[in-house]
Amino acid sequence: MFVAVYWWRVHPGKEEQFRKAWHRGTELITRIYGSYGSRLHRDRDGRFVGYAEWPDEATWRAAFDRKMAYDDPENRAAFIDAIAEFPSNAEPIFTMTVIDDLLVRRH
Repeated sequence: MFVAVYWWRVHPGKEEQFRKAWHRGTELITRIYGSYGSRLHRDRDGRFVGYAEWPDEATWRAAFDRKMAYDDPENRAAFIDAIAEFPSNAEPIFTMTVIDDLLVRRH
């Protein structure tokens, strides 16, 4: 398994808009590109951090190179509108290969 970690700062008052757009975008990326989905976290300073799991680095790279585009312009616009700051190159802050996984999944 392969992991990519991203971050965003969101305009004050647009947190729910961001979360809703992130949810929809993640669902589409999972369906279209074969990711295993993602978790959204909130850092102490208010920054949102996304942890996305992929079957392997090649699958992630193919999706990343296509900018993880999906056909929902309204959702994409809502996502972009909510964002105040993100890394200038849109690269993840970490990419990692999972070597041991003891995370318990509870649904």
